[in-house]
Amino acid sequence: MRAPASDLPLVLTNASVMRRDVAILDSTTLTIAPGPPTILIGPNGSGKTTLLRVAMGLIPLSSGSISWGGRENASSERRAITFQRPAMLRRSASANLRYALGAARVPRVQRHKRAAELLTMVGLDALASRPARRLSGGEQQRLALARALARDPAVLFLDEPTASLDPYATKAIEDIVQAVSARGVKIVMSTHDLGQARRLAGDVVMLHRGRLVENTPSPEFFLTPRTEEARKFVVGELLV
Repeated sequence: MRAPASDLPLVLTNASVMRRDVAILDSTTLTIAPGPPTILIGPNGSGKTTLLRVAMGLIPLSSGSISWGGRENASSERRAITFQRPAMLRRSASANLRYALGAARVPRVQRHKRAAELLTMVGLDALASRPARRLSGGEQQRLALARALARDPAVLFLDEPTASLDPYATKAIEDIVQAVSARGVKIVMSTHDLGQARRLAGDVVMLHRGRLVENTPSPEFFLTPRTEEARKFVVGELLV
């Protein structure tokens, strides 16, 4: 894996995404720098997924700007993303990875070995020949992570990868996230789970109704939240 994050810092300046006159992302200014995981939190509909897709370059801004490592039109080859419900190809776990490696232009002679390495990294080496669509939800998420890592990314965006998973499967994903982060890959991950944010975050970005309401180091966010929205969210009150 590559340690230097050439797409960082990722800088959004007054970034907005509009849908039918509704601000899904509302004049957000945010800098994401190299370091421990950045965790996005907020209630459902707060704009977390939209921010991740904008950061990946999948959807355009309605206004404002975004740059990756100082460039506004940077190639996305050093970025990867996984979604809450990953789509599996109708082939084995190993073949899913070989396909991803091919898409990443890894030479054919290297794909079998590299696929085996990635399966071992995510704890699926014993399931290499199993059809990917017959894997459990947690196993599919781990395979999705492996496919994203096939791109050898410098920045990895994760959209609620443990939603609806049991504690065992959640821990397996979190262990992978921590291992990948320790290798120098920048993780930007959304979650609605405050416990998970406490365990993983180097810094916390909180969104509400498309607006950025907090952007602070994790200990500061949980001990002394600055805004009323963050204080309510931390103690479990509903945000409407």
